[in-house]
Amino acid sequence: MQTGTAEQQPNAREPLDEMALQLLGEQRERAERRLNAVRAVVLLLLAIAALVYAPSLTPALNRVNVVVLAPTLSWTIAQFLLFYRARRLPSWLATVNPVVDITAVTAIIGGYGMAQSPVLALKTPIFLVYLVILAARPVTSSARKAAAVSTLAVAEYTALVLLFAATGRLTLAASPVSASATPSISPLDEMAKLLLLGVAGGIATYATAWHERLATTFSRLSRDQEELATRLAEAQLQSLKLQLHPHFLFNTLNTITALIDTDPQGAERMVSGLSELLRLSLRTAGEQEVPLARELEILEHYVEIQQIRFADRLEVSVCVAPEARHALVPNLILQPLVENAIRHGIAPRAAPGHIEVRAGRRDGMLTLSVADDGVGLRAEADIERGEGIGLANTGARLQQLYGEHHRFELGAGRSGGFTVLIEIPFRPAIEAAEGWECAS
Repeated sequence: MQTGTAEQQPNAREPLDEMALQLLGEQRERAERRLNAVRAVVLLLLAIAALVYAPSLTPALNRVNVVVLAPTLSWTIAQFLLFYRARRLPSWLATVNPVVDITAVTAIIGGYGMAQSPVLALKTPIFLVYLVILAARPVTSSARKAAAVSTLAVAEYTALVLLFAATGRLTLAASPVSASATPSISPLDEMAKLLLLGVAGGIATYATAWHERLATTFSRLSRDQEELATRLAEAQLQSLKLQLHPHFLFNTLNTITALIDTDPQGAERMVSGLSELLRLSLRTAGEQEVPLARELEILEHYVEIQQIRFADRLEVSVCVAPEARHALVPNLILQPLVENAIRHGIAPRAAPGHIEVRAGRRDGMLTLSVADDGVGLRAEADIERGEGIGLANTGARLQQLYGEHHRFELGAGRSGGFTVLIEIPFRPAIEAAEGWECAS
């Protein structure tokens, strides 16, 4: 058996294609699962901390902790039980979870403000959790969802500050320095926090949009590379195939030229046969694979031309299973193999020679063989010297078409001569009957 980076600036207005959406969806779902696990761990730690500090807190603050932490933790654990056994998570989780998280943070700050002191609530470090939630948006949300969550965080915190101000319990200080040393807050501090929250939301939204554009660019480049590889393979196949036409044509014309003086009628028949052969070859010029029956028809005309040249010195027999006649084979695969057998096996000797072409099906593979009883291993020496373009070309085409899923062997025949064996995947064009047909 034979075995066989460029950076591009994405377009900001380029829509996401299907492949990019699928790729992002898979990555975001994995991120959502992991983020929910982190959320569960953090909430459990907060719950433990609330229990530890419960004796030192007022009953009102303890009630706030229970009212906020218990539903949030329950919802987080419920996701594992309800959705995580399924192959895909519900798409709405990516929206509901950040809304729940932001609302929980707002509820804790609001609860602390109502139960204890608005100043204490606004100075609590729990405000930083907003930023943590927004930081997770690029890996779990679309750009629109990230923008919506960012807007929600700014809106809820703004509403919270206005609510505290409306209660009249919020003591204001003009200077941020004096506010830090007294039980009061500075409007400048709160405006800075809102600005920070807005900037964080904008960065999260931009980062999410950038990920989407990057995925689109990667998807497009991947498709372009696949298309380029396909076109390159097709071009290589076409180039290999086109090498055979002038090679065969020149050999045949040389033969006709040699017969003009010695056998004018034979030369005339060869011209007629060449015309028919070229007609059949041109009919399939644009196809990489053709039914074996069509390939045998081309081979028949070629053999007729060569038998005029060699007269009684050349005998060719063809033995083909009927179902194999309808299998797809590389275009112009047999003629160069028979030509190689004639040129390197039969022509060098004076005695008559025989070439046998066989085709059949075995274990899901199409088997082709061309065997001659000519001079034998001398053909291999010719190949090693770089002669026999047909064999080298055939091996390259098989590698291009089938990769490692083919067999191409050259060697001596059982009773001398030279044999070429090819195995390729059996792909029938139409249904065929069982049995064998042989002709000579």
